[in-house]
Amino acid sequence: MRIERRLAELGIALAPAAPPTGTYVLAKRVGDLLYLSGNDPQYPDGTLAKGKLGAGMTVAEGYRHARQLGLVLISAMKEALGGDLDGVLEIVKLVGMVNAAPDFEAHAEVVAGCSDLFLEVFGERGRHACSALGMSSLPAGIPVEIEVVVAVR
Repeated sequence: MRIERRLAELGIALAPAAPPTGTYVLAKRVGDLLYLSGNDPQYPDGTLAKGKLGAGMTVAEGYRHARQLGLVLISAMKEALGGDLDGVLEIVKLVGMVNAAPDFEAHAEVVAGCSDLFLEVFGERGRHACSALGMSSLPAGIPVEIEVVVAVR
């Protein structure tokens, strides 16, 4: 199945990948692996999600932000692959960092917003190994940051 067609079926329009905010690249290809830098949940209108899980932000809100972050990552994949998402063989590994209060315990449920999106878009090729970690803070006060390793053709 062509991934662009699947995105259209899901009613998803990807925004262009935003340029990196530091001295790094959004994606680095090494052989058949594409390493995506940690990204933030930026919305198409430029809004950047901010907040801390368990301290004013709910798991449902965090899940939604992680899902939006998944769209940002898919845009970065598309750009790195010259516009062809069918070059994605499978999502290998996802590492999610959650800006969380000390007693917050639902890190995996937040990161699942991105994981679930990858399954919706890529089918079984989107099933991946995953780590969900709690952090005392993240850059710019974002609630979640996710990096991904992708096998590509």
